[in-house]
Amino acid sequence: MDKSTENPEEDTVSLRSNGKTPACGVTKEKQGFIRTFRESARRVAAKNPLSPGGKGSKVKPEADTAGKELGIQTPPSPSPSTGSVKSPLKMIGSIFQSKQENNGDVPQQKSISIKRTKTDPNMSATHENFMRGRLTQSMNFGGRRLKNKNAKENKAVPEGTLEEKEEEKEEEVLTEVEETYTLPELPHTLLSVMEISKLIEMKELEDSHLHLLALRQEFQQEKERCGEVSPVELMKKEKDLSLLYGNLRNKITAIVRDSNSPSSGNEELLLPLARIIQEEEKRAEEPGSLQGSWMEAWREAVGEGVKVKLESVGLEQREQKASWLADHLGLLGKTIVEDLENVKRKLRWSYPPSFKVFGTYVKSYHRGVAQHLKKLEQQATELRELYSLLDWIINTYKSECIMGSQSLQPEMNDESTELQLEENFLKQLKDKYCSKVKGDIRDSLNRVIEIEIEEVWKVKKDPEEDENYFVSHIPMDIWTKMEGVVKNSRRIDAELEQKATSSCLEELKPFPNRFEEKFNCHCSTLKPQPLWTNYQITYINTFTVLQQHMEGYLATCPGEVEGFRREAKCLIVRLLQGLEDQFKEEVKPFLRRMMTRKWLNDDSDFTQLYKRTETLSQHCALMRPPHLQEFASRLHYHVAREYIGQLMKNYYSCKNRKHENAASKIRHQWDKLRFVFVDMESTHEWLHSVGDELCDIIGQKKNTEIKNNIEPLVKQYPDFSKSHLVAVLNFRGLVRGREYQLILQRFTELKKKLSGGSGGDRSRVFFGDMQVTINTNCLSNLPFSCCLLPNNC
Repeated sequence: MDKSTENPEEDTVSLRSNGKTPACGVTKEKQGFIRTFRESARRVAAKNPLSPGGKGSKVKPEADTAGKELGIQTPPSPSPSTGSVKSPLKMIGSIFQSKQENNGDVPQQKSISIKRTKTDPNMSATHENFMRGRLTQSMNFGGRRLKNKNAKENKAVPEGTLEEKEEEKEEEVLTEVEETYTLPELPHTLLSVMEISKLIEMKELEDSHLHLLALRQEFQQEKERCGEVSPVELMKKEKDLSLLYGNLRNKITAIVRDSNSPSSGNEELLLPLARIIQEEEKRAEEPGSLQGSWMEAWREAVGEGVKVKLESVGLEQREQKASWLADHLGLLGKTIVEDLENVKRKLRWSYPPSFKVFGTYVKSYHRGVAQHLKKLEQQATELRELYSLLDWIINTYKSECIMGSQSLQPEMNDESTELQLEENFLKQLKDKYCSKVKGDIRDSLNRVIEIEIEEVWKVKKDPEEDENYFVSHIPMDIWTKMEGVVKNSRRIDAELEQKATSSCLEELKPFPNRFEEKFNCHCSTLKPQPLWTNYQITYINTFTVLQQHMEGYLATCPGEVEGFRREAKCLIVRLLQGLEDQFKEEVKPFLRRMMTRKWLNDDSDFTQLYKRTETLSQHCALMRPPHLQEFASRLHYHVAREYIGQLMKNYYSCKNRKHENAASKIRHQWDKLRFVFVDMESTHEWLHSVGDELCDIIGQKKNTEIKNNIEPLVKQYPDFSKSHLVAVLNFRGLVRGREYQLILQRFTELKKKLSGGSGGDRSRVFFGDMQVTINTNCLSNLPFSCCLLPNNC
């Protein structure tokens, strides 16, 4: 009996390619090929209907081999003897062999460990070629995608039936790698350090690791017998072991780093390296182990590969393309999705489930993208660039465009979609964005003023009208700019919307003062021309509309809106005051000449007063409410008070019944002024009757009727005093006499009667501080009885 018969576990397969038999258990052919061949043999045996546990047959005793089915007699395999040693080929060929279930059928997807049997050297060439083709096409390490790599050999096999083609299709199904495995027996003949290093360099991971384990075992044994071995030799061996392990880890790291690259070609190495990692994790506490976790090193390698992938995405310069960042982020998202799709579809099937490959790559992208974004943030300086970055981080990354993509489901259901950003990174990015918003708003407001200077003030352009109001482009330009920023910020999140709105309003707050300063600087020489008035009304409207636009942000930024509202209102008040002061200055000389001899005979002064009032009324018709009503009411009060006030200054006293003409004139002029202010929408209707009541007193034909007509005046104007009454009587020409005293007495009685509070609205002041310059006659203060005696002066 030959050697193989004596020990059935010895490898009896000869390498006929070079006509030599490997010596000392080491073949000159690559041991990785032998291992792959052995693994494929097990798969074919598992799927062969002629083998035990295969399709279409029941499980039979191991002695019932496929050779019997084909009519080939195979000698029985003797039981292995105790303490028999497996050959190196046997050991190498079964690296990381999956554990075989003890009983029952094994599913087709699972790899089955089978015992090798002695092969009849006289097996026919046809059957050998058939088996070799089947073995080659079914090579697979642990259940990944099965592909036919030997199509040419299969074409030459006449036994290729429809059933085989169906099996080939089934072999394309992705299967999960088993978590458990069986470590082959370590080689008894150790390779040198250089030889092991060469295996590592050639990516013969399985072989190099087994020899490393054997070397490590030898080191451990020698360490236990440290008394027999020189400490120097032991230290040298430990150093060699550490160096080799370091090389192996570096090689594994490089393979893992490039594994998701289309051109890597290292897919078949992933499962062997995964088994190495599993084994080294188990032996982490044993002497001779490398510092640091192998699993953690694998995760770091995945992260390095992700980093390389991200850095390979095209990035143009700002000078080359304005949308450089938006384009880059689009490509970045596409790369991430494609990479994770490849992991889901292909790469994860090369690892045991415990590696959680898909989740590891997702987490690596969360970390890698966060670091990549940090670099991009330093290059982003424009507002649109910062917006693109924030929108991509907060919205796009976790949306269906990238991490929420349907192509990554359902695996992503168990994974987080959030980037692992550094603490405060997002806050700093938002602050940078808001700071840029302020700068952009400031520049926009400066451009608004510059446009107004160049296109309006320098050329003295008349304001435009729209819907019967003076208008300018300013409020729409500012609001459009702000609303664009706010809407974009709102798309990102509510927090950024609030911050961006606040930044805009903070920059807008000092704008009214800056605008007023420039306006006065360029247009003050236009006073008191109508164009100056038109400009003032235009900008009253402008800031009224702008203030209304800003009210829309009251819910988001109440404090900032209120701050701008105060500044805008103050500017509007100053512009209105300027109009009012200008009008008062213009009509002052004409009002002073009311109630004089010239006034009674000449209407020129009143004509000028009325003309200027009517002109202002026409201008103010182009002013927006509510300032129009407020402004008209103030002018109405001023003109009415100044006009009536001339009666109290004793400029003229009517004689020879001229008081009737004076009363008629006052009534006519008062009506004209009233109609003007009604057209201006003045809210001081309570002023309308004062002229009529005074005219009733002045124009009475008989003095005896005067005392009967003062009650309405006293009731409606509680601040009408005795001195005011005396001045009115003096203008009428009534300065003394019995009727004069009776009128004063009646006035006193009415004041006492109405002093209980049943009079008019005391909050309305008209006569209260009106100056009276008339000198009352001494008789005015005498008792009524004295007035009845003759010659009592």
